[in-house]
Amino acid sequence: MNIRSLTRGDGVVIGAAVLLFIASFLNFYESSFSNGVKAWDLLGVVMSIHLAGVIAAALIVTARALPQPQKVAGLDLGQFGVALSVFAAWTGLWYLLGDGSAGGGLILGFIAALILAGAAVATPVVPALKVALVGAPKPQTPQPYGGQPGIPGQGYGYPAGQQPYGTQGQPQPYGAQPGQPAAAAQQGGPANSGAAPAGDFSPFWFAVPVARPLFGEDGSPSPIAELAPGTWYLAVEQRGPGLVAQTQDGRRGVLQDTSGIQRG
Repeated sequence: MNIRSLTRGDGVVIGAAVLLFIASFLNFYESSFSNGVKAWDLLGVVMSIHLAGVIAAALIVTARALPQPQKVAGLDLGQFGVALSVFAAWTGLWYLLGDGSAGGGLILGFIAALILAGAAVATPVVPALKVALVGAPKPQTPQPYGGQPGIPGQGYGYPAGQQPYGTQGQPQPYGAQPGQPAAAAQQGGPANSGAAPAGDFSPFWFAVPVARPLFGEDGSPSPIAELAPGTWYLAVEQRGPGLVAQTQDGRRGVLQDTSGIQRG
């Protein structure tokens, strides 16, 4: 799961779910003859408002953090969670308007369910809520393209303790063989036969010269990630003219444009 894919909207959803769970322990109805009735004393209430809201938040956050979308009854987990959150808020409103003895648990629970549903619905369309909840870590000092602090000739994400393929420990253009000069690979000499055949493919590390989209292996036209310059990615399979690449968080997709990439 990729925690860095969570947004501020997801943070609001998580906070509202915690508040909703706390409200379940407060008085749902006030009574002059007893200490009051809590949501846990009413199975229909706790299932349709409190547990429904908490489950909805869990589905929304899980769907955001998963590398590939998962479906329930034909709906994405996130869509199912949004629908469940709206149901919880609507049920809370129904109970709030239907009885004059509403307690603090009912009022707080309705507010929390309303915030949860609002954040779930608004996150995909409100720019302020789409901002990443956890920012990407910044390097302590600026490094040249592909460089790591204290490790010359290695790019971000390159496995420690290994040297790049090729002579002089320098990255090679895609298609070059180990030990082959980069110029020969770029000029299309006899030693350079282009991409390795699928049957002889061996995984290798590579970097892109510019930001490029990574598409899903199922052929979806929407990118699942973006490969950034200065980061090493692992090519695990040849897919026609493209490469199946794996990102640092474990997501896999097809890099369709392999022009100008450099092998590690």
